[in-house]
Order: sequence, then structure tokens, then C-alpha cells
Amino acid sequence: MTEADRIKYLRIVLIAVGVTFIVGIYSLLMIWPSGWSWHSGQSHGLPHYLQMILGVYATLGVFLLIASRNPIQHLGLIWFTVWSSVVHAGIMAAQALANPAHLAHLWGDVPALLVIAAVLAFFTPRGAVVTEARSPKTVSRAATSDFSVALTNR
Repeated sequence: MTEADRIKYLRIVLIAVGVTFIVGIYSLLMIWPSGWSWHSGQSHGLPHYLQMILGVYATLGVFLLIASRNPIQHLGLIWFTVWSSVVHAGIMAAQALANPAHLAHLWGDVPALLVIAAVLAFFTPRGAVVTEARSPKTVSRAATSDFSVALTNR
């Protein structure tokens, strides 16, 4: 796979993950609560903890959509998503194993986060491509181009 293909597919994955984080997690909570929701109790329909998690993931989803426009300039966010997903899945897996009432999470949100992390990591470019794309001349040109587009679209 060429680096251009890798970036093209990464853009598609960022859009898919971003949309999933914005609307998909809530949908899965409604469809399969035992595999996606960790707490019970109501607060206007959703537990407080769940409202906070949905807010954090929806925000991350918005920024992943923004990153899909130029993934090389947002590698820190992409790698944060990869590693925070691995850590989150690991903690949830340990909690599910410790509490048999939550074993369904081992087939729900735990593998979903690991798949997201693996796919993002697979398509995220590394090495010379990243170094070249982040060179001051390239970054300056990209910033000028983005600024010009922003002014033109006003």
C-alpha cells in the first residue's frame, strides 16, 4: 500500500470513527445496554457518568472529523485516540473480568475500542512521510493555504 493510499484510507477511518463517536456510541447504548453501558440509575434518562462519557467521546469525534481533512497535521490527536482507546479498553476488560455482571462488555465496547485503535494505528503514517509533511516549508504552505481557503469561504 502506498503512503498516499494509507492517508486516503486514514481519512475515511477518521470520518467513520468520528461519526461513530458522535452518534454511534449513544445508539449502541440504546440497542445493547449490557455491552455498552456500565452504570444504572437515572438522570434525565442517562446516568451522570454516561452523560460525561458521551460528551467526551462526541467532542473527540468532532475533532477526528476535523483531523480527517489533513491527518498528517493532526497526528498527536490520532495517536491520543489510539492509545487512550487501548488504555480505556484494558481498564474496562479488567473491570468486566472482576465483575461477572459486566462480562458482556468483553463482546461490546472493549473489542470495539481495540479495533478502532488497531485500524487507526495501521493506517497512520510514520517515518519519512511524516517528517517530510511536517517540514517547516510544508507546514507553512499548508497553513497559508488553509488561511486562504478560510478567507475565500467567508
